[in-house]
Amino acid sequence: MASNHDHTVGHEETAHHEGMTKGKIWRVFFYLLALTALEFFIALVLVHGGYVEKGLAVNITYIMLTLLKAYYIVAYFMHLKFETFGLIMSISVVFLFIIYFIALMLMEGTYLNTHYNPFPFWTTP
Repeated sequence: MASNHDHTVGHEETAHHEGMTKGKIWRVFFYLLALTALEFFIALVLVHGGYVEKGLAVNITYIMLTLLKAYYIVAYFMHLKFETFGLIMSISVVFLFIIYFIALMLMEGTYLNTHYNPFPFWTTP
């Protein structure tokens, strides 16, 4: 009876991680390597070489590539892709609230910095 229990425990451990194989780990690694090489190519060859002007389009491209890299890291190396839908949604909703909180604090700080003078009788240098 103990051998049956050991077999069941071993099966549960492999069932949770059956989505990640060595081939998939290397494939995701090379995706991340290609995305990083693309970012370096844009920065060092296109922007620094003068072929593309640094501006909003380049910044948006960097942000999109970084978010894609973050997805691959979180999904495959942190095994979130193989978790249940409820856990994924609870982590995602909390992450969105944190981003929203940071944006609100930045807007509030900018407003206070530009509109509130704690010492109105003192001149600013």
